Amino acid sequence: MRNGSRPASRKKGGDMTVREAGKKGGDAVRNKYGATFYEEIGRKGGVVTKERHGAEFYEEIGQKGGNAVKDKYGPGFYEEIGHKGGQKVKRLIEEAKRSER
Repeated sequence: MRNGSRPASRKKGGDMTVREAGKKGGDAVRNKYGATFYEEIGRKGGVVTKERHGAEFYEEIGQKGGNAVKDKYGPGFYEEIGHKGGQKVKRLIEEAKRSER
């Protein structure tokens, strides 16, 4: 079993899991069309989703995701990652100032 969940899905007589088959197909598409193909179809999908559901849809799913993260890791998690991000920005600014001298 994978990660304590259900067994990998295999077709009768098949040598490959569904996940392995998906990866193989994804790799073939990437090799044929290039990695930017995924960026293009993702962008197109985002535009269509915005047209169908409106910008509010993204706000709603963002809030749901944020609440799920808060429930999983606690409210202090955002404080912690905000501090880490701020420290990184501070360090980059200091490095840029030193390189200007």
